[in-house]
Amino acid sequence: MKMNKFLESKVTLIFLGVFCLILLIAITIYHSNKPTILEVGIFAGSNWDVANADSYLVIDKVVARFEEEHPGVKVQYVSGIRKEDYSEWYAQKLLEGKAPDVAMVLSEDFNRLAFLHVLVDLDEMMDSDQDFERDQYYSTAIESGLYKGDQYALPYEVVPQLMCVNRTLLEQEGFDMSSIEWSWDEFYEISNQITRDTDGDDVIDQFGVCNYTWKEAANSNGSHLFNDDGTVSYIADETVMEAIRFTSQLLDLNQEQTVTQEDFNAGKVAFMPLSYAEYRTYKRYPYRIKKYSNFKWDVTTLPAGSQGDNTSEVESLLMGISSSSKQKDLAWELLKLFTYDEEIQLEIFNSSQGASVLKSVINSKQSQEILQEDLDVNEKSIDSALLGTIIEQGIVMPKFQKYDEAMVFIDSGIQSIINEKKDINSSIKILQRDINKFLIQ
Repeated sequence: MKMNKFLESKVTLIFLGVFCLILLIAITIYHSNKPTILEVGIFAGSNWDVANADSYLVIDKVVARFEEEHPGVKVQYVSGIRKEDYSEWYAQKLLEGKAPDVAMVLSEDFNRLAFLHVLVDLDEMMDSDQDFERDQYYSTAIESGLYKGDQYALPYEVVPQLMCVNRTLLEQEGFDMSSIEWSWDEFYEISNQITRDTDGDDVIDQFGVCNYTWKEAANSNGSHLFNDDGTVSYIADETVMEAIRFTSQLLDLNQEQTVTQEDFNAGKVAFMPLSYAEYRTYKRYPYRIKKYSNFKWDVTTLPAGSQGDNTSEVESLLMGISSSSKQKDLAWELLKLFTYDEEIQLEIFNSSQGASVLKSVINSKQSQEILQEDLDVNEKSIDSALLGTIIEQGIVMPKFQKYDEAMVFIDSGIQSIINEKKDINSSIKILQRDINKFLIQ
């Protein structure tokens, strides 16, 4: 009897052992067949606030290619998130501990996310990858992802600022804008001669420029507004004060009249700064028939100040890797595909309003062909070599935590100095003192 019980216990143990082994094998097989998931954070539409017919076109191509090259990996993203809701969505994902492995990073969020180390410092990955070279990027593009000297993001697409030129108006007034190397003096002379009353009612109805501010002037006059750490402001520097004086002189030409973009759209203004994204949008059909359709227009560089060059601000849409990602090696490969692959970057250049961040793509024959697409026969596009030069020689805004707040503070103060015609030397020194107190708080 005891022997039977012993045998029964032994059989039961063997059965349980076999069952556990089968269960373990089943679990192992299940997990081995279960795909690795990479989450990507993106938003719908354009980063540059212009029309974008299919913002997921490039994303879907990247996903399909990555999954094909990495069997067993699935890349997922949430569609329909608007740009204006993206920062809140991303912050909520961080609070939930579910940050996407790879994510687009808005310029207004980058400084904060890098400061909090929410993003991975990419320097080690970049340096150890034999198939990666930093100098393939435009220097301004990759610099936009730096925070205190460390690389926390890579550029996905880039948009420089250009000067839009009403060719029809300038030709009617006898001016030739064929040179891209022009100065403040030339800019002022043309604006001065163009700004006048054309219908004899004693009201100025033709203008030199609109939407040109002290910031555009400072960028082209060699100005540096802050030190590298963002603890000291240099707005009382002579280059900045010269930019303010020049901007005031341009505004004085309008004799208290407010000149807007609507005036430019109506063909009444010779010059207006605009982004490359706007240029690409409104040069193409069907959007070109909605704006600037009653005159010929083109773009050139911004005029150079006496202490600067024909430079302007360059903005980048960035992408980074979450510090909490459990698949950092795969995330790095995906990030490279978005930002470093020539085929994908050419597709971005073709289908988006931004420019590629890679020199080889911008300088390619395909890029010039893309720029010329959908234009009228007698219409010229910006030369890809010129576009590359504008990007490479552009200005990248400083990266420190208080930058955005500081710029609002400074811009408000300088606008007050200009509008109220205050003494520039004394007023700007007071403003610099106040902003320096804010920076060290």
